[in-house]
Amino acid sequence: MRRITYFLIPAAVIVLVINAFFGHLIFGSPHGQAINKYSIYVHLQPEWESYPSNILFEVTNVWSGHPDSGSSYLADPHDLSVLASYNENQLQYQRAKPYVELRHEFSDCKTDWRPMLYRYVLDDIRNRMEVLQGIQVADVKVRGESQAAVGRDGDPYASIFPNVPNDSYGTDEQIRLLRQGYVQFIPICTAASGDTSYDYSVMINDSTVGFDVYFVPSARQADAYLDDDPSFEFYSQPGCFAHNHNSFTGTCRDVGPDSGLMVVLPDRLDLSLTKIRISLLERALLGPV
Repeated sequence: MRRITYFLIPAAVIVLVINAFFGHLIFGSPHGQAINKYSIYVHLQPEWESYPSNILFEVTNVWSGHPDSGSSYLADPHDLSVLASYNENQLQYQRAKPYVELRHEFSDCKTDWRPMLYRYVLDDIRNRMEVLQGIQVADVKVRGESQAAVGRDGDPYASIFPNVPNDSYGTDEQIRLLRQGYVQFIPICTAASGDTSYDYSVMINDSTVGFDVYFVPSARQADAYLDDDPSFEFYSQPGCFAHNHNSFTGTCRDVGPDSGLMVVLPDRLDLSLTKIRISLLERALLGPV
């Protein structure tokens, strides 16, 4: 009996270690989809009213590029050199106002991030705690003119934030503030050659600031918006845009492969770090919405 115990204990430890550090290779995505996680850090320069505030976009994109889907986008998922890289600080301008942008671990949809099993468990616990605290909702379906996303329980990487309009100021004030606001384009990932559909959720950590969000056909629309170009276009069907919200969840159907989410923030940020959480979920493998 003692010999069996001496054998079982080390074997159990080995199994736990293997699952903790390599479980992601065994189980992959819980829903057969790829995961892209990255962040965008923006440091505003003195020309901005919000200076010295900073903006952090935390993006999670769950999409149909899993190896089982036959996607040609995927590189070797074990090659971490694509993910573990920082780009150079880039001085850029919006409306003649400079800012520095740094992206961390954006892989251009060429590979997917797979959480180790212990990380997945921790993220799942955090996700459930946020549901209990009201930061997220477990599932939401809004009927009528405003169609919101139908989320999936049990996926810590498909966040669903409640629809919360900003009540600190009204629509007219938001329009005025956004004339000098900051614009960020978040591209989607898809293995589809044609149109696809996406659930998305956006939340800001400052309840005194509202954002506008649009699903747009391409990154060029961000430039058109900044230039006040009348050719600016976005997907205008219900669920594809929202104005002056603290958090919002929507579904945008039949969007092209070059499309993405455009988030607009007013130039009146008071926090030293304004954090924007963005969750994108492609519905291509999930059946009709």
